[in-house]
Amino acid sequence: MTHYDVIVIGLGGMGSAAAYRLAQRGQRVLGIDQFAPVHNLGSSHGGSRITRQAYLEGPDYVPLLLRAHELWDEVERDTGRHLFTRCGGLMAGPPDSRTITGSVLSAEKFDIPHELLDAAEIRRRFPTVAPRDDEVALYEPGAGFVSPEGSVAAHLQLAARHGAELHHEEQVFTWSTSESGVRVGTTSSYYTASRLVLCPGAWAPSLLADLGVDFEVQRQVQYWFEPADAAPFAADRHPVYLWETEQGDQFYGFPAHSPQGVKVASHYAGTPCTADTIDRRVHDDEVRAITRLVGSRLPKLGTFRRAATCLYTNTPDEDFVIAQHPAHPRLVVACGFSGHGFKFVPVVGEIVADLVVDGSTTHPIALFDPARFDPAGFDER
Repeated sequence: MTHYDVIVIGLGGMGSAAAYRLAQRGQRVLGIDQFAPVHNLGSSHGGSRITRQAYLEGPDYVPLLLRAHELWDEVERDTGRHLFTRCGGLMAGPPDSRTITGSVLSAEKFDIPHELLDAAEIRRRFPTVAPRDDEVALYEPGAGFVSPEGSVAAHLQLAARHGAELHHEEQVFTWSTSESGVRVGTTSSYYTASRLVLCPGAWAPSLLADLGVDFEVQRQVQYWFEPADAAPFAADRHPVYLWETEQGDQFYGFPAHSPQGVKVASHYAGTPCTADTIDRRVHDDEVRAITRLVGSRLPKLGTFRRAATCLYTNTPDEDFVIAQHPAHPRLVVACGFSGHGFKFVPVVGEIVADLVVDGSTTHPIALFDPARFDPAGFDER
């Protein structure tokens, strides 16, 4: 039986990047995922994910975003895949909304190139959108979107190129750690390694029940519309956007970058579920609700064409969990990305490799320590 240096459980966005960066450092890596490669049953699908650096969620994230943008370019060069489309981004809403104040704070602290636009200037620059007269926007020219499916495929490609052994359609049903190593049981076999990485996505509540984090898995829906005239929605004319309404609702969307049309979604419309019991059907009332919400600012959005479900795995404060497990020193976890994590994929892979190989990282990750939720209550497995 092969004894690995590290086993990575979960090969979606974060796990594929972790497997690559670990293999790149000469580790003997086994990656395991319960589904086929680049599947659409978790959180790493849907054709596009926004990436931005004027980060409304807080300036503590910006150094990681700066590094992530460098690494997106590196992965593109190393694989020949186009992953990152820079089309600019609008963060829009009332002047005192978190979307505006948080974005401005991060942009100014880290000198992120940006402009502040009033409603008239937004309409002039971007005729596809129709803000209210009292709304403003921060425009970030370096923002854009990345391909989640392309990212997973690229990182798996690089992991395999560097010698990682990748097992798909193999479900993990148990894991354990000891002073001497780790042991993982799957539907196919048992495996041993010196260290373990868990990137479980929406399966975190079951695989990391002893972490002390009250994860909430949410069902989310992504929608695609077909405008009567798609040309104004092209990526060279229509930006990605994140829009907060006066009621505090937040929706987001993308240019027309695929035959599927223009993708939109609501950030806060999720409903609690589990990864295994999610309702994959999309209902008529949901389509009507997103049409009303987004159509109020994109009046030429057009005709609804299709929808697909996705999963958020939220922490109570919506900050990530990336750390060595407090009760299992041989285990590194990366999870709870709370609906805003995909833009960080390549730098999370780098951080996980740091934690496994070096035991620490120079990246600023104190914000992501699970001890913030339960500093004294971790159960021994």
